[in-house]
Amino acid sequence: MAKKSKKTETVADSGNLSKLKNKEYEKELRRLQAELCHLQDWVVNTGQRIVIVFEGRDAAGKGGTIKALTERVSPRVFKVVALPAPSDREKTQMYIQRYLAHFPAAGEVVIFDRSWYNRAGVEHVMGFCTDEQHQKFLELCPLFEKTFIENGLMLIKFWLEVGDEEQERRFKARIDDPVRQWKLSPMDLPSRKRWYDYSLARDRMLAATDTDISPWHILRSDNKKRARLNLIHYLLGLIPYERTERKEVKLPKRSMKNAYDDEATMKNRRWIPAYDYGK
Repeated sequence: MAKKSKKTETVADSGNLSKLKNKEYEKELRRLQAELCHLQDWVVNTGQRIVIVFEGRDAAGKGGTIKALTERVSPRVFKVVALPAPSDREKTQMYIQRYLAHFPAAGEVVIFDRSWYNRAGVEHVMGFCTDEQHQKFLELCPLFEKTFIENGLMLIKFWLEVGDEEQERRFKARIDDPVRQWKLSPMDLPSRKRWYDYSLARDRMLAATDTDISPWHILRSDNKKRARLNLIHYLLGLIPYERTERKEVKLPKRSMKNAYDDEATMKNRRWIPAYDYGK
């Protein structure tokens, strides 16, 4: 069994700080996203393979944080994986097998929006796996993660922790908002009822899988904007990337060879009308 870490690495408690103004948030987010682009260059140029795992309570803000992390980088480099429930065939495979199929090749970062740790959380709490399967996962998980890392993979695990009152507020907001109702999965409302069951499952997971070689990085996410900034800032500090020099880009002049009236040929095509939204 892999050696347990002596302490949990954390960042600032985002829930105890004042809310950021939109202008302050956007300015800092843009700065961090520009730095993520430098990280991306380094990943591609050096052939890094990075896996980032996002776990946490329901409504902890994983989706919004992943969006902030990835919206300014290339989806060909930063790939987000959010797997559905396993198919009948996948249920007969080795448990980790369907996740391995999405692991990165050289020059890629794969972000798991929930991961193999489903077995330690929702599958265990909701009875989708047996107690024996749950215990076996907790025993084997540190071993196969150690194998990943020793084979050159960089594995970073984030746990987003949202408080009781804030989770309740977010669930109610989803229920009342038609553009957010899709976020309510069949597992969300039962997870609200089983708060302490999930707390116990979290505690058992951390006790078994928070190791020196593959630690959990835990973030308080009651304050969404601060949590996103804190996590990206912290992530950049975890990866020993170096800025690469970029060549100066010059826009070439348009060639007039084969020139013709290319707007006239489009005149009678099926154009989408410009709707007047001011009325």
